[in-house]
Amino acid sequence: MRMLLITTLLFTAFISNSQSFYDLKAETIDGETFNFSKLKGKKVMIVNTASKCGFTPQYEDLQKLYKTYKDSNFIILGFPSNDFLKQEPGTNSEIKQFCTLNYGVTFPVMSKIHVKGKKIHPVYKWLTQKEKNGKFNSKVKWNFQKYIIDENGNLLNVFYSKTKPFDSKILELLK
Repeated sequence: MRMLLITTLLFTAFISNSQSFYDLKAETIDGETFNFSKLKGKKVMIVNTASKCGFTPQYEDLQKLYKTYKDSNFIILGFPSNDFLKQEPGTNSEIKQFCTLNYGVTFPVMSKIHVKGKKIHPVYKWLTQKEKNGKFNSKVKWNFQKYIIDENGNLLNVFYSKTKPFDSKILELLK
């Protein structure tokens, strides 16, 4: 009985530390506040991007994926970051222009942020820390790492840079 009480208290403490995905906010590349509460009922892919990376051509497939599934309650959020070998040196305006002109990006792109380190953005704290997301810890290893969140705001999985947007494992989660 005592062990059950201790277990219950520990579980309750753990759950109370986790944070809802829908409580998060970010700034769009145009400087507007983007409240994640408007993502309720949608599957979400969050990907950290960079314009001078070997994986940059994934923008093309990300846009195709978005176009294919956007009418099925799916959205992609791009988060430019300069955290890996300074491969995103541009300003928000330059990044927006690059994405639009080179890849026709229409999915929401946020302002440039940090995805690791002491200045890590709250969205990436949530994605990478089990105490926040309630699922698992992860590290952002490189540009174009993809996180999938279900329509109830639960973190489902993380896919590293080499996993392309149309990989069967990703598509299975979007069904």
